[in-house]
Amino acid sequence: MRLSTPRLALAAVLLACAGPLLAQEAVIRKALAERLPKLPPIDEVTRTPIPGLWEVRMGTDLVYSDDKGDHLIVGASIIDTKTRADLTEARMEKLLAIDFAKLPLADAIAIKQGSGERKMAVFVDPNCGYCKRFERDLAKVKDVTIYAFLMPILGPDSQLKSRDIWCAKDPAKSWRAWMLDGVPAATAAAKCDTGALERNVAFGHKYKINGTPAVVFADGTRKPGAIPLEMVERLLEAPAAPAAAKKS
Repeated sequence: MRLSTPRLALAAVLLACAGPLLAQEAVIRKALAERLPKLPPIDEVTRTPIPGLWEVRMGTDLVYSDDKGDHLIVGASIIDTKTRADLTEARMEKLLAIDFAKLPLADAIAIKQGSGERKMAVFVDPNCGYCKRFERDLAKVKDVTIYAFLMPILGPDSQLKSRDIWCAKDPAKSWRAWMLDGVPAATAAAKCDTGALERNVAFGHKYKINGTPAVVFADGTRKPGAIPLEMVERLLEAPAAPAAAKKS
């Protein structure tokens, strides 16, 4: 297909604009690779709203560089003073989002409250104090199905407790009994299949879930820690992400 003259002109303009950006990205990549050889592979270099400052993404880690790669800013946030929005936090939320449709729900304990119409997932450890506090709040939420992924990362005792809960006749009841009332589950039979617990830990490593509780909502939003009940309710009302949606 032949492009018309206006389309050719537009294409030329786009290429002219992209050229300097690509060249600048190459400069930053080259400088950082040569000067910091132990730096993880750079996945993306993008311009920030601040002139001369570039975002350098390595997996889900963000740092900032000047336009020559001479200096790096690590552990900082970019704040929009007009809106007071934390642009770095917003960017991290996009990077850390988990497609709810891809969660291995068969490896979770499903806890249905009311109609169970709304959906959320939590990654939890039975010895996590914050998880216990959060569980008390979650027990108050109406019309929700909570998928609890047991992720025993706090030591051998967490693994034993998770095994006993997962292998119980009614895992959801055993989970709540332990988390809310401190009633331990009966010792699991030796033949019980606990592969789900190993897969949950591996899933956590893959998606950098480094602490519990970690919460995932139907729209892909992910929040760390025992977030307030008001925030839980607000995020439960967010529309679910389309099945074909891709993370940008």
